[in-house]
Amino acid sequence: MASAPEAVETAAPPTREGRPAAGPAPPRAARVVLRRLLRLFFRRIEVTGVDNVPAGAGGVLIAWHPNGLLDPALILAHFPKRVVFGARHGLLRWPLLGALMRHLGTEPIYRPQDAGGPQDEAGRREANQRSVDALARAVAGGSFAALFPEGVSHDEPRLMALRPGAARLYLQARELTPADREPPVVIPVGLHYDRKNLFGSDALVEFHPPIELPPELAVPAASESERKAQAEGLTRLFDEVLTEVVQATESWQLHQLMHRLRKVFRAERAAQALARPGKPTMRERVLGLARVRRGYLERLASHPEEVDRVLGRVARYDKMLRALGLEDHELDRRADLGSHWRPVALLGQAVAVYLLLPPLLVLGYAVNYPVALALGALARRTGAKVKDEASLKLILAAGIFPLVWLLLSLLVAWGEINLHQLFPQVPQAPWLAGITTFLLCSVGGWVAVRYTRLAAETYRALRVRLTRARRRRTVERLARERAAIYEAAQALAEGLDLPGAVAANGRITAEAPGTAP
Repeated sequence: MASAPEAVETAAPPTREGRPAAGPAPPRAARVVLRRLLRLFFRRIEVTGVDNVPAGAGGVLIAWHPNGLLDPALILAHFPKRVVFGARHGLLRWPLLGALMRHLGTEPIYRPQDAGGPQDEAGRREANQRSVDALARAVAGGSFAALFPEGVSHDEPRLMALRPGAARLYLQARELTPADREPPVVIPVGLHYDRKNLFGSDALVEFHPPIELPPELAVPAASESERKAQAEGLTRLFDEVLTEVVQATESWQLHQLMHRLRKVFRAERAAQALARPGKPTMRERVLGLARVRRGYLERLASHPEEVDRVLGRVARYDKMLRALGLEDHELDRRADLGSHWRPVALLGQAVAVYLLLPPLLVLGYAVNYPVALALGALARRTGAKVKDEASLKLILAAGIFPLVWLLLSLLVAWGEINLHQLFPQVPQAPWLAGITTFLLCSVGGWVAVRYTRLAAETYRALRVRLTRARRRRTVERLARERAAIYEAAQALAEGLDLPGAVAANGRITAEAPGTAP
């Protein structure tokens, strides 16, 4: 989960590397529906590492679980081969959602606290074993099973204790795989969110290379005790790999400071190069965090006092920056901002956004905004944790918004019939009136969302200019402090082998390993 974005980014379709691997194909219709639903919630979804999926083997996908139902939905929608899940059986009883999950091949998992399944322990164990057997057979047949080894969705910036179920499933699938087929693989999946519980956030799905298993875990077990030892060793290996994949940190405070330091590096490099690298992608944010985190962990072991001093300085800088409501790159006065025409263009944009466009958006807001507020309040009251809000918002929005549009369309059609009866000169066209209303409501909602983002961007541009004008000395002092933090952290990380590569304009790319940040 990355920090809040530094600027509003234009929506773009999901991106993908490489070509889909061969093998059992996922249900096309279900994937299309799922992608459309996800596009209702996320502004941009980035997908990387599809070419890491082997063409001739099945396997197990392992991921952490920070965002409820959206985690499996993102994997299902963007993995190139068929994926089967094990999910608590109560979800399969939900209207629409349950039908979609069953169509995608989801196997039910029965928990003691859930109602509606076997009530005795033996019955639950037997039902769960049937589900695990079905998942293992699917993997042995060339499909992939996606599992969340933590066993529960959560709101922490680190992994919860991993359970051995994923390791046991993999070992069972490997034993069932015919000798003439490639053995199954284990692919770690990184799931990263911008602001995971809000509409219009960004997401990144990373399919990492298959895990290289040590020899003692790559051969069939000769006994039950050896199989148990293998499962324990494999679970420890999963924990080590996923900790790196998700960029786990000890606390949200440390997580935020690392992201602040990432922004310091990027903004200061760009300032020194007189470059404007633009808004970073989610992939770049995660790479930047990986560099900061790697440097932090390595230097914490060798130079703990220096690391603490740098973090303390970053914390004070972060507090002052937040007080001003600015981001790191907004401390710099770009050359084009000195132009006499720039303020005029910004003023013209403000007039268009706040005076000319709102009358055109009345229907979109009038119909959809009250519904959006109600859904948000309902999701907050119903969701036990932050991670539940996003799932509930998506599920509720997918069902309630079209229902509201349909009801309003029927009401307009009924009103058109009555209007024709009162005034016969008015043409009777209830179907046309209803369909037009439905289209206006749906399109108006989309336009309203886009307008809201544009209005927020315009407001921020105006506020940043005013803040820099009114607090010029404070902004200049913060820019000097940013440069000093950059130099201190750069010296501390000198000689480290860090992931990614630094471009001339300050961007981070995955092209090659680099040295100091």
